Amino acid sequence: MDFYSGLRKLHQGLMSGEMTSSDLVHFSLEQIEAVDSQVQAFVTVTDELAKSQAAKLDVRRSEGLLAGIPFALKDNMCTQGVETTCASRILKGYIPPYSATAARKLEAAEGILVGKLNMDEFAMGSSTENSALMKTHNPWDYDCVPGGSSGGSAAAVAAGMVPYALGSDTGGSIRQPAAFCGVVGLKPSYGRVSRFGLVAFASSLDQIGPITHTVEDAAIVLQEIAGKDRRDSTSVEREVPDYIAGLTGDIRGLRIGVAKEYFSPAIEEGVRTAVEAAILQMQRLGATIVEVSLPHTAYALSAYYLIAPAEASSNLARYDGVRYGYRAEGVENLLDMYRKTRSIGFGAEVKRRILVGTYALSSGYYDAYYKRAQQVRTLIAMDFDAAFHDVDVIVSPTTPTTAFRFGEKTKDPLTMYMNDICTIPVNLAGLPAISVPCGLSDGLPVGMQLIGRMYDEATLLKTAHAYEQAAGFAPMRPALGVHA
Repeated sequence: MDFYSGLRKLHQGLMSGEMTSSDLVHFSLEQIEAVDSQVQAFVTVTDELAKSQAAKLDVRRSEGLLAGIPFALKDNMCTQGVETTCASRILKGYIPPYSATAARKLEAAEGILVGKLNMDEFAMGSSTENSALMKTHNPWDYDCVPGGSSGGSAAAVAAGMVPYALGSDTGGSIRQPAAFCGVVGLKPSYGRVSRFGLVAFASSLDQIGPITHTVEDAAIVLQEIAGKDRRDSTSVEREVPDYIAGLTGDIRGLRIGVAKEYFSPAIEEGVRTAVEAAILQMQRLGATIVEVSLPHTAYALSAYYLIAPAEASSNLARYDGVRYGYRAEGVENLLDMYRKTRSIGFGAEVKRRILVGTYALSSGYYDAYYKRAQQVRTLIAMDFDAAFHDVDVIVSPTTPTTAFRFGEKTKDPLTMYMNDICTIPVNLAGLPAISVPCGLSDGLPVGMQLIGRMYDEATLLKTAHAYEQAAGFAPMRPALGVHA
């Protein structure tokens, strides 16, 4: 038994009686015990809860594709009765009275939660080095970062501790760690999946999505978590297609756009070579390759790092030590309590972004910074609209490099921010995108990013699946991961 074989095979094993839900939970907990002391992906393991739920499902077997199968959640998704920290000292000990809609949907599908996963504090980072709790290691090389901010989710799946996990993506936080860890990461269109119960970083950018071993697994999970939610006014009232049925493997006649702006000199040679080989593979499958231009891509990073911190500055104002989470001791008055609680409770990167965001929103600077960044955001969305008149999907590297070593970029925040240069424009435009493994460079995974039209995850998944089946890279198994 292992979790690399995919959700469908696990489901078939449960239906045939070859295995039970308790077997799968036991295996998951066993693998966590065996490898997580090195990987450090889990901040909480819900072992007793998982065993109890599995025992109930063993008595009444369910036919759902996710029923009886373990999963884990990034620790910024609220879970009723289970601590949710956002990998921050300021939320240590916080136990939500409700669960995120995405978590509730997986629970309704009778999936079994085995734990919560490490992340950059409040999802602010690209390496999981900003976690206040621990450093998560890349299962391909323990000296390398797993990416971020959903580094724990990607590492847990890559190491074989769970068959799938949920992450959140504000500027690449699902796709970038998926690329670094050699797994599939899907960021749905903004509004496709409810954000209710997702602890907010930047409300107009955040989106929940799956991290899995295969594209089919991503389609299966998205099928369960997508849809309108009355608790989230930004979730959309649109029909959810049958994503699984759409995985035909046939992309003949599909128009794939290659934007020159995503193949700049900043892209590492090994990454460029692997992605270009993947483009040729899709061409051999019958797709037409079309050059497109996204001229405002160069401004995306600057716009993002004004908009996201501005929204974070507003969202994180609620953490003051009054109602929940950490509260500083030995304070003189209410103002002193606010100051000390936030000073001790927030890490350096969170403070940096709050300061940037507060400045961008301040009187006299709003028009010069935040308003102008929003105007640039509109231009970036218009670039994509124009390109999608000519193509069905757009291809690029997911990241400019493979996984880097711990400490390599922490001294220069701008260097770290550049790691999201290929993913950020997608969030600014609200589009769906997926990262799929497309090879190795110096022994580390490379991810190819496919970007789709708004709410057209079906075409995106079909394209990624066809490539994946032809290329044969997924599922990828790191030498340092867990194997049966």
